[in-house]
Amino acid sequence: MASAEEVKRDELAGFLKVLPPVEFSCVYGSTLHPNNRDKSSMVDYILGVSDPLQWHAEFSWHVLESQTESRSLCFLDGPCWWGKTDEIGVGVHFNPFVTWNDKMLKYGVVRMHDLVEDVLKWDRFYLSGRLQKPVHILLDNLDIENVNSSNLRAAVSAALLLLPHEFSEEDLYAKICSLSYMGDLRMLFAEDRNKVKKIVQGQFSLFQSMYKPFLEEYETKNMISFSSCGGHKANICQNSSFDQDIDLYTTCSLVSLLPQAMRNRMGMKLGEQKRIAESGRVVRDVKISSREEAAKCMQKVLRRTVMMSSARQAVSGFLTTGGLNAVRYLGKKMAKAWKSRT
Repeated sequence: MASAEEVKRDELAGFLKVLPPVEFSCVYGSTLHPNNRDKSSMVDYILGVSDPLQWHAEFSWHVLESQTESRSLCFLDGPCWWGKTDEIGVGVHFNPFVTWNDKMLKYGVVRMHDLVEDVLKWDRFYLSGRLQKPVHILLDNLDIENVNSSNLRAAVSAALLLLPHEFSEEDLYAKICSLSYMGDLRMLFAEDRNKVKKIVQGQFSLFQSMYKPFLEEYETKNMISFSSCGGHKANICQNSSFDQDIDLYTTCSLVSLLPQAMRNRMGMKLGEQKRIAESGRVVRDVKISSREEAAKCMQKVLRRTVMMSSARQAVSGFLTTGGLNAVRYLGKKMAKAWKSRT
């Protein structure tokens, strides 16, 4: 007999059967919350394809016409919208308020090359930020889960730079989760003010399974140490507390584990210094004089990157989903935000 998790996975993967072939697909958001009982909440998909123009050209809304109630799935269909908005947005185009099998869905289509570039380089820090949080992978033909390991390792490094000498495991995951919201324009008026806390507390065990290998790796390198339940230094558990070295050497090590694009931008602000690597190659490192300076610079670079991406994606989303649906989606977000503030 199939487990509940397998049944849920098959149910979520069923949507892929009525779409043109994709290379990668994952589900994210409240669907992953183990205590989520809201059947009306939207299920969020990311679809990675090799050629979005071809994918949209193949897409035929007639396949789903009999199963959709509120609107067709072809609003982004065809190359025209993609060509007009590809340079405006961040490479992923969302189609919200899709009804399938009595469920409300939102799916975003992204070119696989753009997905991999963002995961490895943080040049837009959009999907890379999304994949730093728990997702349920349904299809992974190109082993994106393995590629994403460098993204998760970099997320730990960035979070550690922003955390004090002592911190809790929940503090760490909250800081990781907040990286992609720093500078996000939606957080000003259209997001739940408690969003980060709800994500971390609702999916704590998923965060643990994602980040445990990297925390153990960092402990082996003597960059952090942790004590588990009862003060015994054993496996990480929900009551784990951490401490980290905050000296200049460790700070430089953390910065070196950030993506190259981030280091380049930090180097433009703080300056660079050259050194000879073991391979004999000349390497450019960010010139760091203090931990506070490095953390502040990284935060500033991330904030600007997220702000620009969120603004560009908002404009792209308005053009591709249409004014009415954009307002409808924004209205739902603002309602949640208002509720969290009252």
